[in-house]
Amino acid sequence: MAPFLSPSVVLSGLKERAESLLVQGDKLYVGTATGSIYIYTLGNDSNAEGQQTELVEVKKALSRRAIEHLGYVQDINSLAVLSDSTVTLYPLPTFSPPTILPKAKPALSFALNTTVERDDGKGEQTHGVPTVVTHLVVGCRRKVVVYSWRDGEPQEVQEAVLPHSPRNLAFLNQDTLCFGYSPDYALFSLKTLTATEVATSVASVASSSSISGMGMGAFSGLGGYMTLGLGAKNPKPCTLRIKDDEVLIAKDNNGILLGPDGKPSRTAVIDWPAPPEETAFVKPYIFSILPPGSVPASQVSSSESSANLSFITTPVVEIRSSISLQASQSLPVPFTNPPSTTATQLVRLLVASPAAKPPLFLVTTPTDRAAATAEGSTIWQIAMKPWGEQVDELVEAEAYEDALALLETIDTAILPDKEQRQRLVRALHAVSEFKAGHFKDAINLFIELNINPAKVVALYPESVAGRLSVPQDEWIPLFGGPRPHLETSSSHGSKEDVATTNEDPPASTSTPPRPPSPHGSIRGMGMLKTGFDTLMSAARKDDDTASIRSITKRKEKDKPTKAQDNFKRSVEELMRYCTDRRPWVKGALETMNITTLQAHEMPNLSAASPEDLYALPNIPLTSLSPDQLVRFAQIVDTALFKSYLQVRPGLLTSLCRSGNWCEISEVEEMLRAREKFTDLILLYSGRKMHGKALGLLKELSEKEGDVRDKLMPSVNYLQRLGPSYMDQVFEHAHWIFEENPEIGLEIFTSEEAELPRHAVMDYLEMIDINICARYIEFLISEREEVTPEYHDRLAELYLRSTVQAKKKGDSDRRRATYTKLLEFIDTTQHYRPDRLFGLLPPDDLYEAKAILLGKLGRHDNALELYVYRLQDSVKAEEYCKKVYVPNSPTSNVFLTLLRIYLRPTSQLASPTINLLQPALELISRHSPRLDSVETLKLLPPLVTAQDVRAFLVDALRAPVFDTQVIRGIAQARNEQLDRRLLTLQSRRVKVTDSRICPQCHKRLGYSVIAVHAPHGEVTHFHCREAFSRKLKERR
Repeated sequence: MAPFLSPSVVLSGLKERAESLLVQGDKLYVGTATGSIYIYTLGNDSNAEGQQTELVEVKKALSRRAIEHLGYVQDINSLAVLSDSTVTLYPLPTFSPPTILPKAKPALSFALNTTVERDDGKGEQTHGVPTVVTHLVVGCRRKVVVYSWRDGEPQEVQEAVLPHSPRNLAFLNQDTLCFGYSPDYALFSLKTLTATEVATSVASVASSSSISGMGMGAFSGLGGYMTLGLGAKNPKPCTLRIKDDEVLIAKDNNGILLGPDGKPSRTAVIDWPAPPEETAFVKPYIFSILPPGSVPASQVSSSESSANLSFITTPVVEIRSSISLQASQSLPVPFTNPPSTTATQLVRLLVASPAAKPPLFLVTTPTDRAAATAEGSTIWQIAMKPWGEQVDELVEAEAYEDALALLETIDTAILPDKEQRQRLVRALHAVSEFKAGHFKDAINLFIELNINPAKVVALYPESVAGRLSVPQDEWIPLFGGPRPHLETSSSHGSKEDVATTNEDPPASTSTPPRPPSPHGSIRGMGMLKTGFDTLMSAARKDDDTASIRSITKRKEKDKPTKAQDNFKRSVEELMRYCTDRRPWVKGALETMNITTLQAHEMPNLSAASPEDLYALPNIPLTSLSPDQLVRFAQIVDTALFKSYLQVRPGLLTSLCRSGNWCEISEVEEMLRAREKFTDLILLYSGRKMHGKALGLLKELSEKEGDVRDKLMPSVNYLQRLGPSYMDQVFEHAHWIFEENPEIGLEIFTSEEAELPRHAVMDYLEMIDINICARYIEFLISEREEVTPEYHDRLAELYLRSTVQAKKKGDSDRRRATYTKLLEFIDTTQHYRPDRLFGLLPPDDLYEAKAILLGKLGRHDNALELYVYRLQDSVKAEEYCKKVYVPNSPTSNVFLTLLRIYLRPTSQLASPTINLLQPALELISRHSPRLDSVETLKLLPPLVTAQDVRAFLVDALRAPVFDTQVIRGIAQARNEQLDRRLLTLQSRRVKVTDSRICPQCHKRLGYSVIAVHAPHGEVTHFHCREAFSRKLKERR
């Protein structure tokens, strides 16, 4: 890529030899060998191919000698002129009065630097009032003189003695300079005024471009080049500021970049074919003038006149990138086409402006005096191509790193779309890294740039990307780059040689290509071999190949191929990409109240075309719409799922268990083929496809022999379904109840999710009333259900089961269910007895009737059933014990039972039954609970006193008196305590301004006080303990 346009003439026919140039604003200052300065105006467009100049003024004979160097001092708006070993300041635009710098003699060179400092008086340089500071550093014979201005005010002049004379100077930063001594270099600190020698060994930076490895035939035509420097004058030392804290110095054929510490700032060096005569810098390019006969003609494609020569016989202007240090363009002199009649010309290179901005100006002068007198000097302008065009050319050449480095040097004001271009080039660079097999670096860039995951996934084969996969030749256009040109030249290889199939991720399987030799070097010729060397290397290769061929074949069978290894590495990086994106996408969705629980409600990924997915924006996730975020989540999770399936099958389960947005239609068949049924069921569950999951579980259950292993997977799945899927639960639970009702009931007794209880009871009652009864028992015992409706229904189920068992003649079942019924209605209080009583058969279940009558408060009827129907005095007596409560309506229940024994009045009573003996036993056991008088009244006349002796003794010993006395004493004591408490609560103390503390004899005032019993003395709170001790001593 050629970043600069062809040189154009700015000024021609300048009869006086130009020794120095300076561009300041729209003025071009030309210093001549006769000591004059010519002032020209320039056009406004600095990037135009040609500029019109107009002579404004000529300052004749400002010096007796040539004007060697020009500079502009911004603070004082003056022109610094170096001539006759003296630096003179000429105010602009009048050039008078001139100011000679007497201390800077004899001057050899100077450098200018203007910065803005912010000093707040505390040593901080980041805040405070800005101050414009200009340094003019003049290199003299074995010393350096520093002039400075602060906001136009001159400062004290400083001097420092040096071991050598600086012939060239360049600022590294505002405090450090680099001196070129010839041939040595040093760093100079403005703060300490000390110089430090730069010790950079040429051997340590020697380049591979030496000619030691060249074949003998390669020396033809090198006559002029091989004699360069023999007896030649040492070139002027090169010190060229590249950027802040970096300067370029020349060591023979090598250009070394130094940092402020005096050490090379980069490992790479510039490899010139010969020491450059002059150098200049136009951001970000390094210009150097190479001597005649040093640059091979093959390196300069534009040279037609020298096409048949081995080396170009004229000077060559070489342009290198300061970023990559590779040659970008070579311009042989003369620049005209057809060339000038004057073949040999002297070229001087000068920077356009102190800011190192384009264009660059240089001067050519014929070396022949007659030609120089006739033609004069010519000033050329080398204008730079637009920045956007340079970036586009680099992108088209797939030089993405160079394009990025170039963009870093461009100001946003110059290239408004710089940020967008950087993102595009970085994305394309990531694709190129992916092509080269640098999957980790590529994925890191994709993550940093927030690349649409559909494009990232598209780089993978169909086994991972599915329908999103694209061929490799479409990768760059997919990411916004230009479409590649079809290669027709055989030197680039056939398409089959460089293309890779989309079944395996492409990666570089060969040694990375060696960087191209820079224009103007003979590096390519050093790779030549003689015929003998070629034959010997081929013979050795054949022998080695024959000896290890059989071993290699055996090993290749056991080793994975390079493509397989690349595929695995690429998929692992895709897994890392997806796992990085997942939490960010999840967080962005949650801010919009969208979770994976709603995945089944969203449109499927298959509903969108690949083009629609590729068109999703490459922006931060927080800037995406909800629909776009959902698409991102679906793409990422589906790609992650397929990646796990390819290289990490063990991780599938964890992904399926967590919420995900995976497109099931794309992985369903793959999971079935690999028999990953558990993972498929988890996916179905997460996407609410419960019908498919339960159908698959039933299908798998047919392969199990054990009934629990057969049914429990379906039971566990149904347990997790909630009320929203109640119909599906009932539908798929039916076959489980047919297999095993006990296991089937576990569906509805789980802690996972609870279905509506009434619906479950109705469903279970249709299957079996005993199963329904067990479900209600679970609700009452485990869930502590106290609603009468459930208790009533359980009692009814017990009753129905008992009646059905009797009808079927199943006595064991009847006995078991009747026992449950009796125990239930006797122990619980949460059912409605009257409702159940109405459901009992009239001629059966008398014990149940008796319990229900007791619940209704009809104890006499209940006791009659025990005595007359059941003829069980023990249960009758137990009933009385259970309901008896002293001093309550049931305190006479034993007397009621005695009356039923001795005075039967009910029609249920049988005249043949003798109930006297149970009555006497009741009297003897429960005499304290029977009223003595009423009991004696009920006894028949024939009952002797001996039969009721124990009853009579207890009745006569009743402690009625003792009980009344104790009750009276207790009442009197309680009344006394109440009066005492009332008296204590009614006591008060009054604290006035004149009341004195009896302990410290000070006023109480508003202090915290303490009141002492029993006389109510009041003291300060802190005096309470001392006063209490005094009271105890008095007592």
